[in-house]
Amino acid sequence: MRVKRGIVRHRRHKKIKALAKGYRGARKTSFRRVNEAVMKAGQHAYRDRRLKKRTFRALWIVRLNAAVRAMGMSYSQFIKAAKTKNLGLDRKALSELAIREPKVFEKIVASVR
Repeated sequence: MRVKRGIVRHRRHKKIKALAKGYRGARKTSFRRVNEAVMKAGQHAYRDRRLKKRTFRALWIVRLNAAVRAMGMSYSQFIKAAKTKNLGLDRKALSELAIREPKVFEKIVASVR
């Protein structure tokens, strides 16, 4: 007796088509195109989860550089001084302070100097 795959295949296709919600044209209707689009999206998502960390670190560095230069110091000098003084704040926390609490950040820069 042969195995009919109608229900199994339909469920599998339905699951993958659900992942293509919001796509346009054949990328949401034709299973072959849907499958390609979903796999490619997964590859991009996997890669970009790693790139996101680098991108945010670069953003924090740019923000810190701008904030510290306004106080007559360069980013590299500030980070070196912060490391020697064992300042327990990372770049993310420092950049948030520079934006949201400029007075506190000024005191930190003064203490590191």
